[in-house]
Amino acid sequence: QVQLVESGGGFVQAGDSLRLSCTVSGLTFGAYVMGWFRQAPGKGREIVAGINPSSTRTLYLDSVKGRFTISRDNAKNTVYLQMSSLKPEDTAVYYCAADLWVSDIVKSAANDYEYWGQGTQVTVSS
Repeated sequence: QVQLVESGGGFVQAGDSLRLSCTVSGLTFGAYVMGWFRQAPGKGREIVAGINPSSTRTLYLDSVKGRFTISRDNAKNTVYLQMSSLKPEDTAVYYCAADLWVSDIVKSAANDYEYWGQGTQVTVSS
């Protein structure tokens, strides 16, 4: 059974930092591209960042470039999202997702990812 378990969300002030973690079990982690998505109330799910299995390719939402960093530790089956300079508009439920790495690009569409975590809430107060 595949499981993706996110942690690290919380309530912070604007300008603060948070690090999200997602630990994966039930699949060969090193063969999967990992993505962090978010969904705010009343909005669609959007990719925040993605990373390929070897960490040589990453993808970022324009609005988080320079503030967020995605990384992974294949030995720990874990992907991270370091978030800095948080803004109220970053408030959302954050999900990690996994999909088998079969192409040369990190996909950005939610429906391209097969496995999902349950989400962790990030709230940024002004």
